[in-house]
Amino acid sequence: MNLSLNQKVILISGGAKGIGAAVAKGLIEEGGIPVIIDPSGEEARQIIDFANNQALHLPIRLIRAADASRAVEETLKKFGRIDGIVNNAGSNDGVGLENGNPEAFENSVSKNLFHYYHLAHYSLPALKNSQGSIVNISSKTAVTGQGGTSGYVAAKGAQLALTREWAAELLPYQIRVNAVIPAEVYTPMYENWIQSFPNPEEKLEEINRKIPLGKRMTHADEIAAMVLFLLSSKSSHITGQHLFVDGGYTHLDRAL
Repeated sequence: MNLSLNQKVILISGGAKGIGAAVAKGLIEEGGIPVIIDPSGEEARQIIDFANNQALHLPIRLIRAADASRAVEETLKKFGRIDGIVNNAGSNDGVGLENGNPEAFENSVSKNLFHYYHLAHYSLPALKNSQGSIVNISSKTAVTGQGGTSGYVAAKGAQLALTREWAAELLPYQIRVNAVIPAEVYTPMYENWIQSFPNPEEKLEEINRKIPLGKRMTHADEIAAMVLFLLSSKSSHITGQHLFVDGGYTHLDRAL
């Protein structure tokens, strides 16, 4: 399917690894131009090579509002337009109620949430011009809970709320806002988590058995396919939606 993303400039936070990298590569295959906002240099260079330099790497870690402002400014300086945002960067850092403290909780929410707002805020004038699209990557933990990760889950739940809020606010500008909710996706970050268990292979098999469709994890490029669809004109009447790409993990009986 031609998604009509040719020459579309899309900001992707955390775009050098995992889901973000899959989105960037999928966008390149559609003829689009990813702006990879990610401090990971080697991984980003591989994507730039894949794109034959029709991409931009901004080695910025989005911590403060000024970081997002600089990313937007540099993108507009090079390309003169922004057609979409994929808010993706973040990490499940395990800051819980028992195993955390107020300062750690605040830091966890900040690093997983605030840059979603910052990037959308500074991109808004350009998105109004392009009637662009915003896709927020959330997590099934916002819906199911997980235990031991209050900061991350609070941020992920807020991302879903902001998806609906921004969709409502931006209706007059024809800017669509949607969220994609993965469950179990085997990314480098996920690999690090699996390896923290005494028997990683056994833990991985246990998780796979709980995924209804195919008893396997979702692939990063399957998440990317939904993201690219939501960025494209093929989804021109879809906004304010939370779309689960998880093999039925969240909503189907896991005992099936």
